[in-house]
Amino acid sequence: MKFLKKKVAEAVYKGLADIAPGASVTENEIIANLAYPPDDKMGDLALPCFKFAKELKMAPPVIASKLAENFVCDGIKSAEVAGGYLNLKIDRAKLCGHIYESTVKADKPFGASEQGKGKTVVLDYSSPNVAKPFHIGHLGTTVIGHALKKMFSFAGYNCIGVNHLGDWGTQFGKLTVAYRKWGSKEAVEQKGIDELVALYVKFHTEAEADPALNDEARAAFTALEHGDPEITALWRWFIDISIAEYKKTYKQLDIEFDYYTGESFYTDKMPAVVEELKEKNLLTLDDGASIVDLEAYGMPPCLILKRDGSTLYPTRDIAAAIYRKNTFDFDKCIYVTSAGQCLHFAQWFKVLELMGRDWYKDLVHVPYGTVSLNGSKLATRTGNVVLLKDLFAEAIDKAAKIMAEKNPELAGRVDVAESVGVGAVVFYYLSSNRMRDINFVLEDALNFDGNTGPYAQYTYARTCQILHKAGVYEPSGFEPNDDEFALAKTLSLFPETFDSALAEYEPSIITRYILQLCADYNRFYHNCPVLTAETEQLKAQRLALTESTNKVLAQALELICVRHPEKI
Repeated sequence: MKFLKKKVAEAVYKGLADIAPGASVTENEIIANLAYPPDDKMGDLALPCFKFAKELKMAPPVIASKLAENFVCDGIKSAEVAGGYLNLKIDRAKLCGHIYESTVKADKPFGASEQGKGKTVVLDYSSPNVAKPFHIGHLGTTVIGHALKKMFSFAGYNCIGVNHLGDWGTQFGKLTVAYRKWGSKEAVEQKGIDELVALYVKFHTEAEADPALNDEARAAFTALEHGDPEITALWRWFIDISIAEYKKTYKQLDIEFDYYTGESFYTDKMPAVVEELKEKNLLTLDDGASIVDLEAYGMPPCLILKRDGSTLYPTRDIAAAIYRKNTFDFDKCIYVTSAGQCLHFAQWFKVLELMGRDWYKDLVHVPYGTVSLNGSKLATRTGNVVLLKDLFAEAIDKAAKIMAEKNPELAGRVDVAESVGVGAVVFYYLSSNRMRDINFVLEDALNFDGNTGPYAQYTYARTCQILHKAGVYEPSGFEPNDDEFALAKTLSLFPETFDSALAEYEPSIITRYILQLCADYNRFYHNCPVLTAETEQLKAQRLALTESTNKVLAQALELICVRHPEKI
């Protein structure tokens, strides 16, 4: 609908110029005020004229009436007045023709733009803690982050994905102690990260009875910081095992990162940050710790160095941001982490501003809500987690069983089951606003009926099969009925839906659009026979709408990291 809104704005702008020469209303203001009436009987587009009354010194109904007189706009069939509203009815045939040309015949994907041409976006997401399990608590940062990467790429940006692994900290001291006391090379090599997790959980269990173990862990990490050869070798081994395991899950999600640069990568870059803070008189001592006082900005102090001189998360994040700016010269750097870290990001963003880095404004924190499991908080140290690999395996198994019943002869059923099972989990998560806390209930996530990922994938597969059976066709014109026009209108909304999702860093806007498009297509399919249409012209018209749906649905699913197999 973006293309039509622009045409309407041009026509209204000319009309306003005739009504009140010299008025300062712009076409962009007109576009921003165009709305969709709640009832189709009122029109397809509406322009409330109330906001123009003061500028034009006229009552809104008068403005609407004057605009309606001799209103001419390509793509608009009629203009009517209802109080202070100018209600417009779309030329149905032209809309369907435009949709077909823009989705099927066009050289570029429908809704794609070049707004990011020549610009670079760095996206920091997923970032699990090494030697800990990849569980459903990581699903948010991983799929939201990758969806945003796909969305910014779709808008023309050069995107760089960074996995900022949690590969530094006292937890490695704990794991080192646990491995030395209770682990073995053979067990770790055989069980991989599962054994590392078991050792980590055992450490916390034992430390409750023997707190001295925590002192051993701190000492082990200090030794790692000072380059102890044996502990460093263990640390690198733990990292290699973890990344190899994570990549299996990333492969299921079709995710590849440009860089795996964890916290440890910036250890030699932090001293320069600390020195600069000192030179600019931003560091003050507080009970032996070095802080940046942010009281004037309504925030607690930002801790830069502990009393023992070791660094903290803000120090590493500041060093990482400066490195990324110097290396990639980004136009935007996006961090996808839980809402619980909002204060942390606000603090170190402010520190960068105080350091005189004017690009601090290009740093964006994209928060999301918490995930609980059947009402219970997730915690690695207690073992209360559901691993993503196990969740995906269960979803894939269920998908395989359903397909074995419905389509036992399906070729490539193993791959399709993975696409449907993993897609079900991802779609379930991205169906809700990212700030909403999610109580992850497996039965709901793996429900293959209703407004789910499999429903969207089945709808896409249906369009593929119809087009395959139809073969070559060529529409000679459009005369859409109500169901066909409703489908065309929903298709036309994809570009502005995408724009809203990008502007709000909100993939769920696309997910909800997918469900609306599927509902409209399936209603159309039920009420409007495609392959058995009464005439060849009508058949071609409906095939055109089917292929347009096919193209848009595939693109939308791709943007939210959900595969779209052609047969299910």
